[in-house]
Amino acid sequence: MRASEQAQGNAWQWSRTAETRRTLIAAAGEVFAEKGFAECSVADVVERAGLSVGSLYHHYGGKSELFLAVWEDHQAAYEERAAQAVADARSGGTVSTQELFVVGARAYLETTWERRRLARLFLDGDGPPGFFLVRSRRRNDWVRQNAVLLAVGTGPTDRLLVSILTAAMGEVGRQIIGCESEEQASAVTDSALSIIRRLTELPPERLRGGAG
Repeated sequence: MRASEQAQGNAWQWSRTAETRRTLIAAAGEVFAEKGFAECSVADVVERAGLSVGSLYHHYGGKSELFLAVWEDHQAAYEERAAQAVADARSGGTVSTQELFVVGARAYLETTWERRRLARLFLDGDGPPGFFLVRSRRRNDWVRQNAVLLAVGTGPTDRLLVSILTAAMGEVGRQIIGCESEEQASAVTDSALSIIRRLTELPPERLRGGAG
């Protein structure tokens, strides 16, 4: 076989593998959101995906691994949306770290509404053993990313502020997934961002309890 033919064959195989993975993740996301992790079976997922049980085990090893793959895909959607929103804001001339944080926060909350069924599962639903630890580590990653975006210092007050803001985003997310309409979700988002904007604009002396 010539090198060009082998390359074409490898590209086709990679494309097929990637498509199979996307199909499994999409189907699993739907079934996990409907039934939860404990009540969902491998058979449920492959039936929804139109694939074989062997295909699922070949690509993901089992239900727990597939659940974590859906979780990672869900988190990637947040990160890509927020990163793109911040990049667009910077390209448009926004330089304020507080305003860039608000832009990223809006993208995060809008994504929560769009992906609310999975967001509800991952915020309050069940999961495989060890998922709580995985979720906690990802929250710590968000805290670090938010600290970089806000360009805060490394002092205890700075760390606490970023941790509070990150936790607040999770709570607002819970409020959003409970909304009955996009209009309600938008109103919650606007209110939350107004509060976040005020918090991020507080001067250091106010945060430390000094005179303001």
